[in-house]
Formats: sequence, C-alpha cells, structure tokens
Amino acid sequence: MSYVAPAIKDKFETLSVDLKNLILDRNVELYTIHDLINVLDDIVKEAEAEENE
Repeated sequence: MSYVAPAIKDKFETLSVDLKNLILDRNVELYTIHDLINVLDDIVKEAEAEENE
C-alpha cells in the first residue's frame, strides 16, 4: 500500500488522476519531494523504453 506524507500531499494532488493512480499502484512510500520526483522519473523512463521497443 502506498503512502504519501502530509508534507508533500499538496504537490501530489496537483498531478492528474491517471498519474496519481500509476504512482499509487507502485506501492511506494513518498516522504519527500525527491521521493515523488524519483517515482515520476521511473515512470517516464519506463514509458520511453516502451516507445523504443
């Protein structure tokens, strides 16, 4: 089960519903903005890899 810390909840809520669902489906714990950025970076890298296949 994913966790989003109250400190970054406002930033998380600015994302689209689809993107939030993608993040939450990964069962990650987000405590800092850097945690959120890292997950977003992983999502982008995976999407780019899929496009290149």
